[in-house]
Amino acid sequence: MDIFTIVLWVVTLIWFIYSMIKDKRKTLDAMKKSKGMMGSMLPQILGILFLIGLILAFIPPEMIKNYLGGSNPLLATVISALVGSITLIPAFVAFPLVGSMVDMGASVMPAVAFLTTLTMVGLVTFNLERKEFGTKFALSRNLLSFGFAIAISLLMGVVI
Repeated sequence: MDIFTIVLWVVTLIWFIYSMIKDKRKTLDAMKKSKGMMGSMLPQILGILFLIGLILAFIPPEMIKNYLGGSNPLLATVISALVGSITLIPAFVAFPLVGSMVDMGASVMPAVAFLTTLTMVGLVTFNLERKEFGTKFALSRNLLSFGFAIAISLLMGVVI
């Protein structure tokens, strides 16, 4: 276990103890509710993880390495950003997927572009966002998010 994980566990434990001391009943009620919520989400989570495993089983690592770790990282970054913009999967599933892609040979820049656009840009949800917030807001938010996602991936490519 790395130091970051250990620190998160320690901080979580401290806050849990504080919450139990402050109001034991509320803390236990919250834990029961979260257990019920997790139980209802578990089939969907397992389904998504199974689907990701199936996709990674059919896409050979050489293909990922060639397209996302190949000779043209800028083109791979833009393509990954476009795919991430139209993909709708939960972020907690995207992180292990991107980690697997990097382990298979994908460069950091396309992986980060995919992940950031996946979480920041929403072409699938654009109509709902347009209806609720207006076309101008939805369009500008998505375009700015796409631009920032590309900038973040380029920065991460330099840093890592």
